[in-house]
Amino acid sequence: MTKRRTLITAGVSAVALALTLTACADDGGDPGSSTAISHIHGVEIGPADGKLYVATHNGIYTPDKDGKPSLVGDRKDDFMGFTTAGKSRFLASGHPAPGRDAPSNLGLIESTDTGRTWKDRSLSGEVDFHSLVHAHDTIYGYDSTNGLLRVSKDGENWDNRSKLAALDLAVSPGDPETVLATTESGVSRSTDGGRTFAPGAGPVLAFISWTAEDALYGVDPKGTVSVSADGGKSWKKTGTLPGGGPQALTAVDGKRLVAASQDGVYESTDGGTDFTRRLDVTPDDAH
Repeated sequence: MTKRRTLITAGVSAVALALTLTACADDGGDPGSSTAISHIHGVEIGPADGKLYVATHNGIYTPDKDGKPSLVGDRKDDFMGFTTAGKSRFLASGHPAPGRDAPSNLGLIESTDTGRTWKDRSLSGEVDFHSLVHAHDTIYGYDSTNGLLRVSKDGENWDNRSKLAALDLAVSPGDPETVLATTESGVSRSTDGGRTFAPGAGPVLAFISWTAEDALYGVDPKGTVSVSADGGKSWKKTGTLPGGGPQALTAVDGKRLVAASQDGVYESTDGGTDFTRRLDVTPDDAH
């Protein structure tokens, strides 16, 4: 069995589920037998090619020429903590596909060809990173296995920092010491590189993304999108992500967002006021 992030749906307490990591059983089918995708754990725009990449429970997908999801490479692993880290470099974590001979926790894995092939970097068999951020030539990872923030310059040697219960991470574009984490009591802030965190405050958010210094974005469990121009001290609502139940959020720049919900992957070019569907998602009520 593998683990994934379970998000809040309408009518369910935010505190009860915002940080829940539940078992996700194999559905018994061939994950590559159709182009339908579900269980999204990350969305990114590839710096090298401008394509949309969607990390899921059964591989990484990108839209083909007809706008249908196409598997990238041949790995159908459960990709977690997915992020870009350079022109063609991706970082991820997660769990191997059923039947593949690999440890249940993949640790940190890396691709240097936009997800077509992957290699193990570190912590194989030890860690499942549910959130990864690459900023200031540094990798910040939330180790969900141990409830721990880990930081690495080279992807191999890790500095263990604060223990905390979190769902997502963001790092200030201007200050490597300012790290934010979404928690059941709000956004928790560290000003010492994640060695200590203040208690959560402000809105309870599922995911956050911080690409521009004056544009920190967050989406709450109901899909409400907000932006902060002061690093999370105050927030302004901008719009609502269609489809309910956010699954991932990435701010490409100060105005462009890519986000996944229960029924699709969407893009906004106006800071989350309006969204356009980029890819269909198949709701999965079995997990």
